[in-house]
Amino acid sequence: MELSQALPKNRIEKDRREFSWRTVLYAFARSRRQSHRRSVDDAVVFLDGGHPWLFFLATGTMLLSCADAFLTLKLMGLGMFEANPFMQAAMERSTVWFTGIKLAMTAFGILVLVFLAKARFLNRVRTGLMLTGLFTMYACLVCYELVNLFNRL
Repeated sequence: MELSQALPKNRIEKDRREFSWRTVLYAFARSRRQSHRRSVDDAVVFLDGGHPWLFFLATGTMLLSCADAFLTLKLMGLGMFEANPFMQAAMERSTVWFTGIKLAMTAFGILVLVFLAKARFLNRVRTGLMLTGLFTMYACLVCYELVNLFNRL
């Protein structure tokens, strides 16, 4: 039996659950489930949508990580050294390797923190708050690098 024969005459053939970019934009603008429906679901930490603030923090942290990678390379060209031994080893291999590892590690960390944003770390601190701390640390690091860059120019 074909799909058109199985459906009643007043139903449309297009499946409303079909994925499209409209679905992504609608889900971002109007996330459906911001809180749990039942009290027994309080242990579940994953919801359909996150707070828009998480999007700002995740995007901002990734942009600051890109700025950090660029400024680190610029400052190393001016005579400074990389303090992180792991990143120093990556930099000795190549700048592309350094940048790729740095951005991949940051992106993975952000993904995990956004995914677990409603969870509590050690039953005390909400994981979403850690993303705020990461954003703040990257902002301070970029400011520090900018001050060093201006002092060396």
